[in-house]
Amino acid sequence: MIKTSLIASLALASSVALASSVALAQSYPSHAVKVIVPWPPGQATDIAARLLAAKLQQSLNQPFVIDNRPGAGGSVGTAAAAKSAPDGYTLLAASSGPISVMPSLQKLPYDPLRDLTMIGLITRSPYVLVVGPAFPAANLKELVALARANPDKYTFGSSGTGATGHLLAELFNSMAGIQARHVPYKGAGPELTDVIGGRVDYSIEVVAATVGHVRAGRLKALGVSTAQRTTALPAVPTISEAAGLPGYDAGVWIGYAAPAGLPRDVLLRLSGEMQKAMRSVDLRQRLLAAGLDPATSTPEEIPAFMRREQERYAEVIRKANIRLED
Repeated sequence: MIKTSLIASLALASSVALASSVALAQSYPSHAVKVIVPWPPGQATDIAARLLAAKLQQSLNQPFVIDNRPGAGGSVGTAAAAKSAPDGYTLLAASSGPISVMPSLQKLPYDPLRDLTMIGLITRSPYVLVVGPAFPAANLKELVALARANPDKYTFGSSGTGATGHLLAELFNSMAGIQARHVPYKGAGPELTDVIGGRVDYSIEVVAATVGHVRAGRLKALGVSTAQRTTALPAVPTISEAAGLPGYDAGVWIGYAAPAGLPRDVLLRLSGEMQKAMRSVDLRQRLLAAGLDPATSTPEEIPAFMRREQERYAEVIRKANIRLED
């Protein structure tokens, strides 16, 4: 009798928990959802987050409010989101810098893999290796041959020590077996100005910052960093194929995350709505117009992706002995 009663009690508790979980998912969201963007307005993460928020607002019938909290390379806003209640009403516009790169460069007030739940990707966009119009190499194999024949003669720029472009260039140099000198800048603008002027030989920079210069003939694009070509520069080969470097595949990603402990039913509701939004033609076209390649992922795929990204950059940082400037 006692055993039968216990089984019945457990079954009842399970049924109540399941019913509560279903009710939570069906009622979510019941009020406005805040999306913390750890960058200023107009930056790529902000653009992607706003475009998706507008679609989610339509499909879920609640406001999705953007809250810009820039500072410390994205770590200020990311930390604020990580410390929020895991109820689905505070989300994070996550990106590769503060999530995949910075944990290997400095001590942070959060652990991305422990303190955040990734919901899904919005974009995964390549960087592009560019040289000035007067640079003597017509393609990437010629650049590699010149650099191998002249160790430490050539220079490569980045928007700052530890920036994604810096790490992708170090990865390229390592895989290509070349030695070149790093010249860090405070932002992509002055960096690309010096590449155009020939004061720095090459750079691997985000497509959105370079595509206008490439189309105007101020820069030569020799290869994109991901395994597939980008719609923004369809004639430009991948670095992997252009330089003969199988396995070179890296880029910047942007997605939505939530504090760890997000109820799974809310996670699945948000993920499902995100995937539906990412299939819409108008959202994809607007992302492409901003120089961002649309991407999508499922809750099952994203944890392994996040681990791979963090491990990849950690290895590059270790091999190149990269340290942040004081």
